[in-house]
Amino acid sequence: MLKKIKHLSLALPLMVGAISVQAKPLSLERIFDDPSLSGKSPVQLKFSPDGSRVTYLQGKSDDYNRYDLWEYNLKDNTNRVLVDSAKLFSGPENLSDEEKARRERQRIFGKGILEYKWSKDGKALLFPLNGDLYYYDLASAKSKKLTDTETFETDARFSPKGNYVSFIREQNLFALELESGKEIQLSKDGGGVIKNGMAEFVAQEEMSRMTGYWWSGDETKIAYTRVDETPVKEAIRNEIYADEVKLFNQRYPFTGTDNVKIQLGVVKLNDQKVDWIDLGKDEDIYIARAKWLKDGNTLSYQWQNRSQHKLELRFYNSETKVQKVALTENSETWINLHFDLEFLKDKKHFVWASERDGFKHLYLYRTNGQLVRQITSGDWAVDSLKGIDEKKGIVYFAGRKDTPLESHLYSAPLFKKGDAKRITEKGQYHNVVLAKDSKTFIDNSSSDNKPNSAALRKVNGEFITWLEENKLDSNHPLTPYLSDLTKPEYGTIKAEDGQVMHYRLFKPSNITDGKKHPVIVNVYGGPHAQRVTNSWRSKNLYFQYMAQQGYVIFQLDNRGSYNRGKKFEDAIYKNLGVVEVADQIKGVEFLRTLDYVDPQRIGVYGHSYGGYMALMTMFKAGDYFQAGVSGAPVTDWALYDTHYTERYLGHPDTNAKGYEDSAVFPYADGLKGPLMIYHGMADDNVLFTHSTKLFKQLQDNEKQFEMMTYPGSKHSLRGKQVQTHLHQTITNFFNRHFDVK
Repeated sequence: MLKKIKHLSLALPLMVGAISVQAKPLSLERIFDDPSLSGKSPVQLKFSPDGSRVTYLQGKSDDYNRYDLWEYNLKDNTNRVLVDSAKLFSGPENLSDEEKARRERQRIFGKGILEYKWSKDGKALLFPLNGDLYYYDLASAKSKKLTDTETFETDARFSPKGNYVSFIREQNLFALELESGKEIQLSKDGGGVIKNGMAEFVAQEEMSRMTGYWWSGDETKIAYTRVDETPVKEAIRNEIYADEVKLFNQRYPFTGTDNVKIQLGVVKLNDQKVDWIDLGKDEDIYIARAKWLKDGNTLSYQWQNRSQHKLELRFYNSETKVQKVALTENSETWINLHFDLEFLKDKKHFVWASERDGFKHLYLYRTNGQLVRQITSGDWAVDSLKGIDEKKGIVYFAGRKDTPLESHLYSAPLFKKGDAKRITEKGQYHNVVLAKDSKTFIDNSSSDNKPNSAALRKVNGEFITWLEENKLDSNHPLTPYLSDLTKPEYGTIKAEDGQVMHYRLFKPSNITDGKKHPVIVNVYGGPHAQRVTNSWRSKNLYFQYMAQQGYVIFQLDNRGSYNRGKKFEDAIYKNLGVVEVADQIKGVEFLRTLDYVDPQRIGVYGHSYGGYMALMTMFKAGDYFQAGVSGAPVTDWALYDTHYTERYLGHPDTNAKGYEDSAVFPYADGLKGPLMIYHGMADDNVLFTHSTKLFKQLQDNEKQFEMMTYPGSKHSLRGKQVQTHLHQTITNFFNRHFDVK
C-alpha cells in the first residue's frame, strides 16, 4: 500500500530541496480557475525548420484559455513570447459553423493562437484567426493579412517549398502565390452538398483525418478529395442555447445508412486540370489517408472498405495514371487506422505499421510492395513512428515495451535484426517530437502527480536543457496543494478469459481503522482509449478533490480499451456493453475485498462512451453499483455514425440483434439506484436525442432519475463556468446519495 505523501521529495524527484508551503484545501472553483494548476504546460511543441528554436502554445497566466506562441531560443537559451495573440487579433472571434465543427472534431478549445504553421525556411509563420489568414515575418516581427474577405478561410498551410499558402474558402481549394499575391482557384464546384479539399464528418471525427488535400513535394500539384453529401440522410438537429434554439439541417451518416460519395483527384497548379483516380467499382468506401512519395509523382492513398475488414495501400502515378496495390491488410474484426507511414529518401523503401501479428509493430517494405522485414515484435504495442535516421539505419518510435502504462521513445535497427532500446527514463509518460536531423528530441514528460515539463535531449536521452521545466517550486500554482495530493496506487486484475487488466486507485486522505468509504468508479471503457496511465491529466485533480472528501476513486481499463493489443480490443466485437460490464464487475469484486471500502456505496461515473458504460452498469449490475452519473451518453447505437459504429458492431442489416442488445433500452427496467444524466444541448457528436430518448423511456417505465442539461454546450462541455458547475453537480449528487457531509 502506498502512503499519503508527506513531503515533496517523494512525489517530485526533479525538485531540488523541499519547499515549505502552507497547504491549502483544494476546491472545485480553484481547479477550473486561473492560473491553471497544471502550470506552464506547453502544447503543440515543434522544432523550427532551421532547428534554432522550439515553439509551443501556452495559455496566458490570467486566462489559460487564451494562447500565445512562445519560443525557446536555442542560441541564447531563453524562453520568450514569440507572438502575442492580442497583437494579431484582440477582438472576439467570429467563426463559421464549419470551422466551429472542425475545432470540435479536433478537440480544440480556446482563444488566440490555436494553430500555427512554419514556412520551410523558418522565416515566417502562418496563423488562421477570425476566419482570415495572417502571415507573420520573424525578422520584422510584423504581421500582415493574407486574406481579408467576408468569407472564411480554413485549413491553411504553406506549400512544401514555401512559395504558396493553400486554404479552403466556400468549400473550394485555393492556392495563394506569396510573391505576387495572386490567388489560384483550384476547384470551382464547391458549395451546398459538394466539398472540395475538405474532410467529411466521419473522416474528422472517426479517422482523425482533418484535411482533404495534400501538396506534392515539387509544388506542381495537389491531391484532393471531392465529397458529395447528397446520399447522406439529412436530419434536423437542434442546438438549444440559453436564449434561442437553432435548427440545423445536418447530413449525418447514421449507422447503416449511406455515406458520402467520395472522389480523389490530382489538380495541377499551372492549368487547374484535374485527373480523377479510379477508386474501383465499389463506391461505398473510405479514403482514410493520402501522402506523396519522395519522387513527387506518386501519390499513396489508403483505401478502406465499408466493413473496415480490408485496407489497401495504393500507389498512383500522376504522370502515367497507372496505379497498383502496394500492400493489403485484412482482419476478421476491424483494422485500426494509423499515421505510421514514412517514405525513405532513398526512394526505394518505406516503413509501415500493422497489427497483423496481434500487436501494432513496424515493418520495412520496398516501394514495389515487397516486405523486407519486421522491424519490431513482441507482446507489446508501438504507439507511433517518430523518425528515421537513414544514414545510421535507425528507426525511432514511441511504444510500450516496458509497460503499457507509460509511453517511451525507443530506437531499433532499420535494415538489420536487433532489439528495440528504450531512450527515455522510466517512471514517467513521454510525448516526444524528434528533430528532422534525428540528433535531438523534445521530451514532454509527466507522471500522475507531476504536470508536464518539456526538455531538449540528445537522441541518446542525454539532457541538454529545459524548454519549460514547469518546476514545482514556491511560485507554481499547484504547490500549495501538493502535500494533500494522494499518490495513486496501480495494480492488475484478471478478466474472465485470463487477460490482464490495469487499474488505478486514488485512496482517501482520511483512512482510519474500521472506517468504510464510498467509491466512485470512473469509467470510459470504450475502444481506442486508455485511462490508466502514469501521466498527468488535469481531470484527475477532480478525483484528488473527491479523495480529499473521503471517496475512493477507482479506474479500470477493461477489455476493448487501447494499447493492449488486438486480442484485448476484439473482445467487444459485435456486442457492446457485455465484456466491458463484466470487467467492471470484476473491479467491484476487487474493491469489496478492501477493508476500507463500503460495498453498499459504490457509484459509477463516465462521459461519452463512459456515459454509456455508466448506464449499462446501473441497468445491468445494480447489485454492484448503487448510484451513477452518466454524461453525454450513447444510448442507441443506431443513432451514431457509420465509421465508428460499424467498426465494432458491423452493419445493422447483418447484426440486428447485436445492435438491439448493445442499446441501453432493453435493460432500463433494471435500474435500482439513483441515476443522474447530463448532456450538452448543442452536442453534434453524441446528439442530445440519445438522452431525450432515454428520458422518455425511463419516464414511461416510472423510473425516477435526475438530469442536468447545459444550453449551448457541445460534447466536451468546455468552459470554466460550465466545468465548475458540472463538477459541483456531480459532487452534490454523490454526496446526497452516499450521505457524505
